[in-house]
Amino acid sequence: MTKALFFDIDGTLVSFGTHTIPESTIEALKAAHANGHKIFISTGRPKAIINNLGAIQSLGIIDGYITMNGAYCFVGDKVIYKSAIPHDEVIALGEICRENNYPCIFVAEHDIAVCQPNKLVSDIFYDYLHVDEIPLKTLEEATSKDIFQITPFITQEQEDEITHLIPNCESGRWYYAFADITAKGNTKQKGIDEIINYFGLKLEDTYAFGDGGNDISMLKHAAVGVAMGNAKDEIKAVANYVTTSVDEDGIKNALEHFNLI
Repeated sequence: MTKALFFDIDGTLVSFGTHTIPESTIEALKAAHANGHKIFISTGRPKAIINNLGAIQSLGIIDGYITMNGAYCFVGDKVIYKSAIPHDEVIALGEICRENNYPCIFVAEHDIAVCQPNKLVSDIFYDYLHVDEIPLKTLEEATSKDIFQITPFITQEQEDEITHLIPNCESGRWYYAFADITAKGNTKQKGIDEIINYFGLKLEDTYAFGDGGNDISMLKHAAVGVAMGNAKDEIKAVANYVTTSVDEDGIKNALEHFNLI
């Protein structure tokens, strides 16, 4: 029976320590795919900065992608779902960030831009996540196209103060220093539904693997939610099963536990 396996990237497939996919994970994914299971990526990253999956992308075993926390899903070259943030709310949030000098990343369908960057952007995105440098643009340039995700570098308290300006949006956090904003209803849970509907799969045959706050919706929604050993306790609490960490063969051990390989 074909199962649909949904994997977060950072901290799940890719080690924060080595910035690579462990060899045991690569081999486990190959084996799962060879056993007839579907492999899907489910990430907050937009396609433009998915730069750390080459080791498995080259194998041709990824069947589809949920990106921007569910706001943009595609299979091969075909976009199967996309949902932009209302333009007036993009501008409202962008103006607040400009007025307060908050760094903010805007993600369009094929472009990504940063406004008001500071050392925090460099430390997290370039040094910690090993993302290539994001183009610097003015707010007007960055928001000239449909925007699917906004990442303001603000605290939870600062976010709470401006939530009323973006009533048709929702927020997810997997790192304390920033929020990922998408149009309301766009979560990794939504992405799972779009993917399985496209492939004609059943929710009862889904497994989700994650480690961060933005993974909670899919861990709770999938038939089986698997938290990585390196996840925080609140992530583990919503999972059906907790495996070992990404650096301790976590994916391999989980797939073996559920007899998927």
